[in-house]
Amino acid sequence: MELQHINVKIFAEQPQAVDQGKFTPIFQRWIQEQACEELLIDVADYLHVPAGPGIVLIGNEADYSMDDSERRLGLRYNRKTGLGGDNLSRFKQALRSTLTAARRLELEPLLGGNLKFNRQELDLFVNDRALAPNNPETLNAARPELENFFKGIFNGNAFELQHDPDPRVRFGVKVKLSKPFDLESILKKL
Repeated sequence: MELQHINVKIFAEQPQAVDQGKFTPIFQRWIQEQACEELLIDVADYLHVPAGPGIVLIGNEADYSMDDSERRLGLRYNRKTGLGGDNLSRFKQALRSTLTAARRLELEPLLGGNLKFNRQELDLFVNDRALAPNNPETLNAARPELENFFKGIFNGNAFELQHDPDPRVRFGVKVKLSKPFDLESILKKL
């Protein structure tokens, strides 16, 4: 099964300490600097939408957002265009882009050190219901690749993959780790 449109979300540890309005000028600066590997175009503010997409940095190939869906603030990477290679290379690309942006946000002076991401949990999902319907067949086809990917990335850090079987949600897994991962060492592997 060829998976495309990979999304990764890493969660903020103390979302109440974060002034979400500050993401607009941060993301606008990222556009000016072209701070990510994708072409960055615009910023959209959806803070008025309860449990919504928050502040979105719109790109040509991918979007980044400080997403508050499910009322859990986190950085979400949304790959919009297809990528060559295999699923492993697409998983790596999405996780690398997410963690690179997360590191940059944690170091962002405008946030005053108030943003730290949880290093024991993340979501990986496919934003394409036609390609990857959320059903047992998709899970059975994708699980071995997902397990092998995370074993290689987390190298000895035990993890659990949790899957929501509700067909109304996008196919994906929640990854829960037994201990926090080291962001810098993970980025070196990616």
